Amino acid sequence: MPVQILGFNTVPTAGDFAEAVKDERIARQKAETRSARLRMEQMAKARAAATSLDDFFQRLKEGAVKELALVLKGDVAGSVEALEEALTEIQHPEVKVRVIHSGVGGINESDINLAAASRAVVIGFNVRPSSAAKSLAETEGVDIRTYRVIYKAIEDVQAALVGMLEPEHVESEIGSAEVRQLFRASKIGVIAGCYVLSGKLVRNAKVRVVRDGSIVHEGVIGSLRRFSDDAREVLAGFECGVHIDGFDDLKEGDVLEVYEIKEVARTR
Repeated sequence: MPVQILGFNTVPTAGDFAEAVKDERIARQKAETRSARLRMEQMAKARAAATSLDDFFQRLKEGAVKELALVLKGDVAGSVEALEEALTEIQHPEVKVRVIHSGVGGINESDINLAAASRAVVIGFNVRPSSAAKSLAETEGVDIRTYRVIYKAIEDVQAALVGMLEPEHVESEIGSAEVRQLFRASKIGVIAGCYVLSGKLVRNAKVRVVRDGSIVHEGVIGSLRRFSDDAREVLAGFECGVHIDGFDDLKEGDVLEVYEIKEVARTR
């Protein structure tokens, strides 16, 4: 038989159980006991999430999957369930979404405390944070995002997942040169007299020594000179003297490939 119950502080979730007791005193005792148990369970989950996030870089080295932790709040149970289902279906081989708490009602201080402990983002659908929750979020550095359209929340979470990916390291060629003569300097070691074939040579840049198509050394250009003067860079079509830090086994005909490693943001 359907009934109407008044007096709840928050909206129950579909599937919650209601229990009838003899008087208000017993009801309060049971409510406080269950509330305390729920807080302990939430904090235990938060501590587990915080530990895993504190251990983030170690887990990444071990090949562990990154997580984006979320706290979801919405105006009605149906919206929360739909949003949670849509977000947890977002998949990426390196990053995953984990909803640590979801509920009906406005965003409150408990939500912020839980998010702060677990380093989660709070997402609200058709709800707003209370003034106290806003203030606490600013203090704790918790990100609150509110939406009125589910697909916008999904788009933002997808963008966040891309932002959590490690950037790609891409090699970019700077220039190349051919070793044409070798000299020895008592204080420095072997100096390679080079002709710059393409691009430019840059002091302190990464360099690869290629001999007959095989790489024989990778290092850094420690010294670069034009005649008797130090040079920061030498362009294609000019001659220069090159010393590679820690490497003297150069031969005439070797090709020096100068390059840099750039970090490129991942888009997928």
